[in-house]
Amino acid sequence: MSKLTERLNALSPARLKGIRRGIEKESLRAQPDGKLALTPHPAALGSALTHPNITTDFSESQVELITGVHASPEAALEELLQVHQFTYRVLAEAGDERLWVSSMPCGLPPDETIPIGRYGSSNVGRAKSVYRMGLSHRYGRRMQTISGIHYNWSLPEVSSEQYFGLIRNFRRHAFLLLYLFGASPALCSTFVAGRPHELQPLGDGGTMYMPHGTSLRMGRLGYQSEAQASLAVSYNSLDGYGASLQDALTRPWPAYEAIGIQNLGGDYNQLATSLLQIENEFYGTIRPKRVIFSGERPLHALRERGVEYVEVRLMDLDPFETVGITAQTMRFIDVFLLHCLLSDSPNDTPQEIAELAHNQHLTAARGREPGLQLQRGGRETGLVDWGRELVEQCGPIAAALDAAHGGDDYAQAVRAAAAALADADSLPSARVLAAMARDHGNSFTGFVRAQSEQTRQTLLGQPLEPHQLAHFEQMTQDSIEAQKAIEAADTMPFEVYRAQYVSPARLGIRSRAPVTA
Repeated sequence: MSKLTERLNALSPARLKGIRRGIEKESLRAQPDGKLALTPHPAALGSALTHPNITTDFSESQVELITGVHASPEAALEELLQVHQFTYRVLAEAGDERLWVSSMPCGLPPDETIPIGRYGSSNVGRAKSVYRMGLSHRYGRRMQTISGIHYNWSLPEVSSEQYFGLIRNFRRHAFLLLYLFGASPALCSTFVAGRPHELQPLGDGGTMYMPHGTSLRMGRLGYQSEAQASLAVSYNSLDGYGASLQDALTRPWPAYEAIGIQNLGGDYNQLATSLLQIENEFYGTIRPKRVIFSGERPLHALRERGVEYVEVRLMDLDPFETVGITAQTMRFIDVFLLHCLLSDSPNDTPQEIAELAHNQHLTAARGREPGLQLQRGGRETGLVDWGRELVEQCGPIAAALDAAHGGDDYAQAVRAAAAALADADSLPSARVLAAMARDHGNSFTGFVRAQSEQTRQTLLGQPLEPHQLAHFEQMTQDSIEAQKAIEAADTMPFEVYRAQYVSPARLGIRSRAPVTA
């Protein structure tokens, strides 16, 4: 009996039913012609600072829709659907904006005119905007308009040490999720204007693509940074991870020192001149997370109380799905994460970290290329062969989840993954290119405009029940009142607040012993 099987057998049905998940989904607000909407975050959606379900990400034009924590994929999707229904009602009452259903952005204006998120006059609200201003100086605004789905996941009675084992294996095998669910093989040429890239032109409508690409969002054009490339963050322990992050949060970075905290007019350029301003600036395919107290730094929370859940960050928006993801996809992620948790997870090394970055970029740009080879422990192995091996190992895990929940939904999710590995043309990335060619003259913008309009019509055709609408309207009012209360309670000058918040003393001390969440 393999170790994986032993560990799986040791998981009780009650623990398997204790899996919890939540979704955070980013989308740009777009005009009917496929250009970015430059209007402020609609007031009728409530305060982006305090609303629990509706906020903004980098840009004022980038809506982020958030669910609570749920015991089933269907329950999470039901809440996500309702948040979409309310959001679309508000957008329709104000005009004809819609949510752009692709991870790669719509037609973008010049970089400096992409609006940065605004969160009011409180210190915490100003800090959020200054942080985004820092991102714009460091990486440019276009890069920040990429949107995706974050999948938050936990299992009861998992220690921080075990979560880090999961994270190491996730990073090793993340290529499989990029291959199966990547849906961004093409983009609008406004995104790469004036930037070096390896994309090829497609048609004559301003579309660029990679013929075998899966997720350009997760490739070299996505969340990349020369400064962060210097970080070889290890996931071998909470202590080591915390030390790596603390170094990046406190190490001055010459290029950012040159930008300065404030400009000559006194406006803020960024929160700090260190390699990372705050923890969220560290890009990764997966993060260890814990719910934080008000004003607490995320690293402090992790060090004090351990890992509570993981945040999967590499999922593209599925443009063929009304809310961007399906229950079947979520079930496969559940199985995949359990596989990562239950499999042996040796410590990572600098050599392996470099290999994993190579595999990620290769899969993102050329994943569907027949016979594509990835690096595995210093040797080459076929992407499809390696993927097939992993999916096969997921079978018993799906069976155990189905036994706990009843039915065969998890087994179906694994069978669908196996079928997709056997037929590259069935993958979302291939279906996007096929639909572009068949119906839209190979135009990325034409395809996403049509899908966005179809999604808009679908959601407007499914209005909320009166009690649901009343609930969301109340949340709008409550969030606006909550923001006013925060602003009224502020007495500290912003510079004092900023300096205290980025102080190394706020990052906590290294954990003294393994912490169980």
